[in-house]
Amino acid sequence: MSKTPSFLTGKSILVTGGTGSFGKAFIKHILEHHAPSRVVVYSRDELKQYEFRSECGNPDPMRWFIGDVRDAGRLERAMQGIDVVVHAAALKQVDTAEYNPFECIATNVLGAENVINAAIDAGVEKLIALSTDKASSPINLYGASKLCSDKLFVAGNHYSGSQGTKFSVVRYGNVMGSRGSVIPLFKRLASSGEIPITDPRMTRFWITLPQAVDFVVSSFDQMQGGEIFVPKIPSTKILDIAEAIAPGVPIRVVGIRPGEKLHEEMVSEDDARRTFATPDRFVVTPVIQEWGKPTWSEVGSPLPDGFAYRSNTNDRWLSVDEIRRLVADFT
Repeated sequence: MSKTPSFLTGKSILVTGGTGSFGKAFIKHILEHHAPSRVVVYSRDELKQYEFRSECGNPDPMRWFIGDVRDAGRLERAMQGIDVVVHAAALKQVDTAEYNPFECIATNVLGAENVINAAIDAGVEKLIALSTDKASSPINLYGASKLCSDKLFVAGNHYSGSQGTKFSVVRYGNVMGSRGSVIPLFKRLASSGEIPITDPRMTRFWITLPQAVDFVVSSFDQMQGGEIFVPKIPSTKILDIAEAIAPGVPIRVVGIRPGEKLHEEMVSEDDARRTFATPDRFVVTPVIQEWGKPTWSEVGSPLPDGFAYRSNTNDRWLSVDEIRRLVADFT
């Protein structure tokens, strides 16, 4: 397979949460296409590392660190000699975060602080942190913790200064077929003769794992530091997902779960005032930027007054047939 030159080519790369759905897909992609000099998997679970090591064949650039983002000392050790960091580690289940709030904060907020400090001290060139649509106008603790994390990473550029580590954030919606996705749940429940739906009006943003990986790679090439990159992706209706996965199976409405939104949002109306649109993304610029002169106003277009990027007012929608094809291709 031919290699594609990018910012990641020849770099030493560390991925926190490297054995999660995104982490594994990202690592496989860069090994195949971008020729990194070293790839460090940083995660807590030795079984998942063993399984991933067996799955990918443990190629020569791979290194394996057992560690938690809560452990500042371990992060400092793991980041020695690292050029690029992808921060994908997080507690991500909405209901789990509501029941275990201190654990959510310890990983998603204090862990983010540890990652920022370790990256600056190790002289990392660029870091991208993964966020979620739930961080925009959050109503649950998971979303609030990721909003706080986003702000920490943007502010990390102040700490590192104009010549130090550059930090940016990528924010996207539900990942098709990832662990915890509704798609494998619907597949599993289809044989039971009934599909539970929280609310038939519900809409969500959807992105495939390959699309998410490509977006992060391209964001490393484009980032100046401090941006929140939001891909332009389609929305889906929950009823269309159910019909695509389990056609004709009866629906049972069970009600919205605690902390769940009817529709998701990735750029709020207030954030839109400092957001620029390019052909494939929205770029939310920092409230304060003192580490360099931004150029997004030269390459992007400002958004109209009152604009907000929400799943129910999106101008792109997946049909039932398109959902069915994507599920077949990527799950």
